[in-house]
Amino acid sequence: MLFDSSIRKELARSFGATLVVLITVVMTMMLIRTLGQAAKGSVSPSDVLLVMGFTVLSQLSTILMLSLFVAIVGTLTRMYRDSEMVIWFASGRGLASLYRPLLRFSWPVVLIIGLLSLWVWPWSNQQVQQMREQFEQRSDVDRIAPGEFQESANGQRVFFIDKESLSAESASNVFIVDNTQGKEVVTSSKSARLQIQNGDKMAVLVDGQRVETKPDNAGLRISQFQEYSVRLSEGNSASAAAKLTKAKPTLELVGSDNIPEQAELGWRIGLPLAAINFVLLALAITSANPRAGKSTSLAVALLAFVIYYNLMTLGQSWVGSGRLTMPSFVLGLHGVVLLIGGLALLARHHRWSPAQLLPRRKQGAAA
Repeated sequence: MLFDSSIRKELARSFGATLVVLITVVMTMMLIRTLGQAAKGSVSPSDVLLVMGFTVLSQLSTILMLSLFVAIVGTLTRMYRDSEMVIWFASGRGLASLYRPLLRFSWPVVLIIGLLSLWVWPWSNQQVQQMREQFEQRSDVDRIAPGEFQESANGQRVFFIDKESLSAESASNVFIVDNTQGKEVVTSSKSARLQIQNGDKMAVLVDGQRVETKPDNAGLRISQFQEYSVRLSEGNSASAAAKLTKAKPTLELVGSDNIPEQAELGWRIGLPLAAINFVLLALAITSANPRAGKSTSLAVALLAFVIYYNLMTLGQSWVGSGRLTMPSFVLGLHGVVLLIGGLALLARHHRWSPAQLLPRRKQGAAA
């Protein structure tokens, strides 16, 4: 049908333009966020672009879902404004008959969203987690550039070593400021060397002093030492942590009885279901009022997207806390939205009014 092909072409143009804009915005936000993490020592500066790319890839399913929703709403709004919908209705076709061409355009996008949420989402999160773990496994001394003040990964220590350090295992003129346990400790020494003790990496400071102060105490404590050991990082047992739930493959979550993993599984399954519901909602809520602004339908659509997405996040947290089960969350939220969208579409298709739904009053009065 000529109308079906024309509306799909317009949807494709609108979808592509919206997708490019949203990806650009998300990449900018992720770049700023990743640079902040690199400044705090959570991510290696050399891996900023990789972390940003994997993060954007993990969010691509949400971006595609929003792009599809906005593209359909924008196209239908333009058709209402240019009176094309009037011609469509005058030809004897109702509003519900538009759902089939919209679904023909949307099903490849919904399929891609399902693949991204079930397989690409955990894979990209796993890559980001591995890069962070590899960077965090390095000790605080490994992150120090000679001649520069550098914070530790947790932000509680500041290190400085002289530029004329002898090797990677030894340093000269070491300065450490430690703010832990409600006190500030300033430690300085002429030299230091690295040692492994019971699987922990230790820095042995030689010939220095230690100044300890407390905020609630006006005095200070000064001590001299010949050798003083400072723990820099834990052994391999601390770094061998379990994978994050978001980084676990979907097949592992299917057979798991762990409540947080069930919540993550419900979130992944819900993304393609939400994409199908957004196609129905876009058709049900889009309208054009000449007295209202041109972007009224788009504003309503964005509000509906925000509410629906936040309900998905809230439901995931409820499943993770044990207040809901995963099937009840998926069927309850997405099923209710599907029912509401279907009823709204039928009401507009048949042009039902609230007066028609209410019981009519009896005409006349008893003599």
